[in-house]
Amino acid sequence: MDTQTPLATVLSHKGGGSFTHSIAPTITVVAAVDILNQAKIGSVLVMDKGRLVGIFTERDVLRRVVGSRLDPATTLVAEVMTRELVVMRPTSTVQDAMRVISERRIRHVPIVEEGKVLGVISQGDLNHWLVRNQQAEVAQLVEYVTGKYPA
Repeated sequence: MDTQTPLATVLSHKGGGSFTHSIAPTITVVAAVDILNQAKIGSVLVMDKGRLVGIFTERDVLRRVVGSRLDPATTLVAEVMTRELVVMRPTSTVQDAMRVISERRIRHVPIVEEGKVLGVISQGDLNHWLVRNQQAEVAQLVEYVTGKYPA
């Protein structure tokens, strides 16, 4: 498995291109959840005047809104978003991201370079990347063992 692959490579192969969903901190939780549901995603970046200020996730909804019995129709994303962001550089590796996701118990990591958001890598993206590469390695080994591997 190629765990030394830079995250920039994973982003470039990610379905949907480099499009990253973002919202303003001033929208309501209901509006943000509508975006999550429509896009079938688990998180959305919170941007204020082009600057990354947080991330709003399904976990935020469960813990900070539902768990605190807040009204999602009147609660603003700014009140319940995750502000303590973990971000990584595009030169960080798949292995680096796997370690961070595991140690910090998070599922989504914004990839940022010089203050610009390049995309988001999720735990699922990393799993997909590793499985895809493992399948390619298995196919090469089968070709080698069966004598079909180019010499």
